[in-house]
Amino acid sequence: MSILLEVCIDSLESAFAAKKGGADRLEVCSSLAAEGTTPSYGLVKQCVDEVQLPVMMMIRPHDGGFVYSKEDIDAMLWDIEIAHAIGVQGVVFGVLTNSRHIHLEHCQRLLEAADSLETTFHRAFDIVENPIAAFDEIVSMGFDRLLTSGQASTAEEGIPLIRKLSDRAESRIIVLPGAGVDSSNAHQIASATRVKELHSMAAKIAYGQVGEQVAFGTSRRVTSVEVVRAIKQSLGEGLPAECST
Repeated sequence: MSILLEVCIDSLESAFAAKKGGADRLEVCSSLAAEGTTPSYGLVKQCVDEVQLPVMMMIRPHDGGFVYSKEDIDAMLWDIEIAHAIGVQGVVFGVLTNSRHIHLEHCQRLLEAADSLETTFHRAFDIVENPIAAFDEIVSMGFDRLLTSGQASTAEEGIPLIRKLSDRAESRIIVLPGAGVDSSNAHQIASATRVKELHSMAAKIAYGQVGEQVAFGTSRRVTSVEVVRAIKQSLGEGLPAECST
């Protein structure tokens, strides 16, 4: 069975590297060191027009959790409207309450705004109080996909819960394991959880970022052609003909 590989990126350089390595889909973000926030519209448009892979756009107004004010939700609704205009395949978001439950009202508003776009509930799920109940709510609301590490630091550590969710999903929603997915564990994760898609940063520290005495933010990471290729090969899949050189 072929496993779809989604690679999360925050630059056009990384988007092209992901494609060259054999990625099947992009998740476009900003601030990957903070688990991703809403990217610039210019970057998303570049990925759609120039890279020509399916694009999922992160809709997350700021880092620091997943509880949002009315003003935050308004901004997210505008971002989704722009996502339609840019031509993405889908959007990625998640909203929680202060008590770490799914915020049903806010999520429903965002889903309605997404309309024909695919929707992924992101790793906000990994800190919910009751994962099974939350999963059922996400399915009932109509999300197309759930990105999760199985409430663990990595998807490999979270295999037991991911497998439960995958079995529970049947054909109602796609379970997408992510966090720490690389060539050493991708095959194991996919086999053990019976999923059809995987999510990876597939990145390395950018040249010139190692050992700097003065740091401005965290070290920048960029997608590696070799890392993406190694993940695909670990899954028993070769590169598309156009990416083989």
